[in-house]
Order: sequence, then structure tokens, then C-alpha cells
Amino acid sequence: MNITESDIIVFSAHPDDAELGCGGVIKDCTDRGLRVTIIDATKGELGSRGSIEQRMSESAKADIVLGINQRINAGFEDGNLHSCTEYNDLIATYIRLIKPSLILLPPTFERHPDHEGMHEIVRNAYFISGLHKKSLPFEGKETTPWRPRTLFSYIQAYHQEPDFIIDISHTFSAKIESIQCYESQVFVPGKQMKGPDTFISTSAFMESVHARARYFGSMIGVEYGEGFLNIEPFGLSSLQLLL
Repeated sequence: MNITESDIIVFSAHPDDAELGCGGVIKDCTDRGLRVTIIDATKGELGSRGSIEQRMSESAKADIVLGINQRINAGFEDGNLHSCTEYNDLIATYIRLIKPSLILLPPTFERHPDHEGMHEIVRNAYFISGLHKKSLPFEGKETTPWRPRTLFSYIQAYHQEPDFIIDISHTFSAKIESIQCYESQVFVPGKQMKGPDTFISTSAFMESVHARARYFGSMIGVEYGEGFLNIEPFGLSSLQLLL
């Protein structure tokens, strides 16, 4: 398995979570020349609509829209994401191999238990990956300890007031395009997919995606924004950086 280094890893429980949570920021980063890896924990095999094969094809299309460096699927069990040695160690190994400076992950409090489970897994892996006495071999070779500088949570289903907001006015259309690559999962105008209605399959859900981005944008005086949550205190070297 060929794994390349990236500046940022975006962790998600299911394919489409990263696009919904922070697709605008991902596109902004790649437009600026930063390398972004998305790591999905599961294949979304318990999803009420679509198949694993459809989700893989859809995520590949979204990758092109967002311009990411690589996408990895960890192959964890959908509907049963929880912190355990197997899951923690594999995610820690990916962190060591990819060597990101920054991690984005799901929030700690969420509608879907898998999102909360992925938060816990990544938090544990973030710490484990930097332990010098922790052996994490990959394909027969030992990996080198690495701990990213910082990590932040993006916001998912539950509304949470963000600790900081990033302007995505210039990338919001790409965010929506990447989300609508998942036509088996979300509402796409002019397309009718088979399957039961779900939390994200209605036009009302897509309207809420627009509304939240407009709300976050309004808080900082721009058209669209994406909000993030601090996990550790956010430090600056000088107040001058805010001038």
C-alpha cells in the first residue's frame, strides 16, 4: 500500500462526512497548495441507501472535486466504531506514515455514535503516534514516532457554536459539488435514487447545509463559513497576527 505524506489529515467515520463537515476548507487548502489526506474509518456498509461500490465511486468523484492528495479507507466495522487497540494502533500508524502538521476530526458529541467513536479513536491515536517506545510496524517495517502540532473538530449534525470560523465563500460551490457526488445518499436536483428516506436524503437537509454555512459566514461578515471546535487552547505567537 503506497501512502504519501500530507500536511493535513481529515478523519471521518463514513464516506461523505468529510465533505459535509469541512469540504469548503479542504478545497481552500488544496487550492493553496497544501496536501490533504482523507481517512474514512468505514465503507458505510450499513447505510440505508446505495452500496459499498457506489460509495467508493462517489468518494472518488468527490476527491477530484476537492483536489485531495489521497484517500484511505481503514476498513473498520460500520455501526461499531469504538476505541480499541486494533483501531487506535492502525490510525496511529497512518499518522506516523503521513506525518501531518494538523488533524481535523469529528466532534466529541454527535447524533451518530460512529462519529463520537471516531473522535475517541483519533484522539487516542494522536497521542499513541508520538510515543517513542510504542512499536507500530507497517508492512514489515517499523514506523517513526510523529505527533501533529494540533487538531480541531469540524461540526456535523448537532449544532454547536464554533470556536473559530473559516471563510469558504470562494469554495462553497465546490463543497456542495463534492457533497452531491454522493447521489446515492443526498438530495440532488433532477435525480431520483432508490431507497428509503434518510436524515440526509431530503432537499430540506441540503437546505440546512446552505443555511448553516450562511449562518457561520454571517458571524464573521462573509457569505459562507465553516465552523471548528478547539480541543486544546489555540495559541498565537503575537497579537500582531490578528491585525
